[in-house]
Amino acid sequence: MSIITLINGCSQNDRNSQRMMYEGLFDYAMKIAFRYIHQQEEAEELVHESFIKLYKNIDRFDLSRDGDTEALFKGWFKRIIVNTCIDQLRKVQLNIIHPENDTDYDYIRDSQESGLDKMAYQEIIEAIRQLTPVYRTVFNLFVIEGFSHDEIAQTLDISIGASKSNLSKAKSNLRKIISQRNIHTNYV
Repeated sequence: MSIITLINGCSQNDRNSQRMMYEGLFDYAMKIAFRYIHQQEEAEELVHESFIKLYKNIDRFDLSRDGDTEALFKGWFKRIIVNTCIDQLRKVQLNIIHPENDTDYDYIRDSQESGLDKMAYQEIIEAIRQLTPVYRTVFNLFVIEGFSHDEIAQTLDISIGASKSNLSKAKSNLRKIISQRNIHTNYV
């Protein structure tokens, strides 16, 4: 079934279309949520909440935009997921606890990754997770999600200068973490 058919079905509250969209985007959504939330149950809750927001607001997605509809839709959904996670972080004032023996990343599946890609990905994610919550969030928003400093400032309710400073400090700290782990420094 095409993405356009799924979107149209979801906008008509078709349960089959909603189920198919959920199954097709769940792993994608979990990967994004895990960049911000490190406990599986909480990340799953936020993904479920993101899907509810997606279904409620699916009529706001502009099907007439030029480009790859699936990529545009995934980008739109990514914003919903990121905003949902950031709202949760605000609720707990960015004080996320880092579990010491956390294997939640093993839960995320990506059939297109090779073993080497997955290992490098997990090592990089683990290094990012060692950043303070504020540095990690700014880094994720800027580097991974592609937000501008202005968008980060608005989203996190900080100044543009604070966003730039936090990103610089995050990169510096990542370089230190990565060099200590002997991970290739071109990632940062």
